[in-house]
Amino acid sequence: MAPLRFCMITTFYPPYSFGGDGVFVHRLSNLLARGGHQVDIIHCVDSYRALNRGMPASSYQDEAGVTVHGLESGFGALSPLTTHQTGHPFFKARKIRAILAQKCFDVIHFHNISLIGGPAILRYGEGVKLYTLHDHWLVCPTHVLFKFNRKACTRPSCLACTLWHRRPPQLWRYSGMLRDALRHVDAFIAPSEFTLRRHLAEGLDIPIIHIPHGLTARSAEENRPADPEDIGLPGRPYFLFVGRLEKLKGLQTVIPLFHRYDKADLVIAGDGSYRSRLEQLAAGCERIHFVRHLASAQLKSFYARAIALLVPSLTYETFGQVVIEAYATRTPVIARDLGPLPEIVGQSGGGLIFRDDPGLLKAMEQLRTDRTLRDTLGKTGYLACSQWTDDLYLGRYIALIDEIRMRKPRQATGSGGTLGSRTA
Repeated sequence: MAPLRFCMITTFYPPYSFGGDGVFVHRLSNLLARGGHQVDIIHCVDSYRALNRGMPASSYQDEAGVTVHGLESGFGALSPLTTHQTGHPFFKARKIRAILAQKCFDVIHFHNISLIGGPAILRYGEGVKLYTLHDHWLVCPTHVLFKFNRKACTRPSCLACTLWHRRPPQLWRYSGMLRDALRHVDAFIAPSEFTLRRHLAEGLDIPIIHIPHGLTARSAEENRPADPEDIGLPGRPYFLFVGRLEKLKGLQTVIPLFHRYDKADLVIAGDGSYRSRLEQLAAGCERIHFVRHLASAQLKSFYARAIALLVPSLTYETFGQVVIEAYATRTPVIARDLGPLPEIVGQSGGGLIFRDDPGLLKAMEQLRTDRTLRDTLGKTGYLACSQWTDDLYLGRYIALIDEIRMRKPRQATGSGGTLGSRTA
């Protein structure tokens, strides 16, 4: 394929980011640049600053072929708030249109657009248009399908739930604005089959294709953890949690167990708005350790030496990148039977599934006491990593673009509805 011009449009991009969506966009953009493509990223610095005080704690490097446009409006938090309420880029519209018009992109790939453009931004620009379902924003005003901040949503009460989350209602969601905007996208990419099915079950008439996320480092050499003299690893055997410290991640159901489970420690790697509450729950238990920012090699060391990775999410993830990261270091996973997690663990054979506290404790004790089982699951998960590689993702991704480019000249711009829903 001849080099293409890509534009990634996303609210968050490292270092101005919080979760996996920004990291994914960074990884994909730099993969494309290493392949000879030109990639521009448009992201919203105002949104990051509205949600986080101070400057980013970490730094990221980009390839020479990557150009980053970190947009600042001069209106601060008012800019993303206006986008949230109107569904339009509003204060950033002129800058975004100018970038899209100047470069004539072959592919415009939308990611988390909630605060940088809302649904109206899907109309912007020409070329192949893709949208990755990093969260459930298309079907949930709070993005996460976590009803009343308590449990996974099975029967929507969107207005009441939005107010419960202390967010202003989005009136545009009660019009045809989103439905009309979605018609401008050629294909929606779901990282898991569960996410594909969930969006279709919500009544969205959109073309969705399943392409699992990839993993940056895949070989044994690339995934070998660093072994510094002192990176804060506990001296005792431990279970590991990695991710954002938010209520929906479910750690508040795990921490109380370790007040009475004294056969191993719990290491919590991450940060987030729920951290202080989790620290309160952990108070007085020396077996629970919090660590904040870890370099990649350090995090791999924590993965590699853990008995297992715990994934106790209380609502529907769209993928499970931490599961794949654990597999890459031959570490098995214990995940809640919810969303795509049982799908990923089941396909790989690299872990155990639990439904309640007794089930979690049983799984933990199985892996703690049975080294053969632990090693077998770890090896099986490691071998399964071959289905989640960057090369495999990139091949499916480029094939999708080729398919759309071949048929798009015969369609009106943004018709998008003939691809169908399938797995790549």
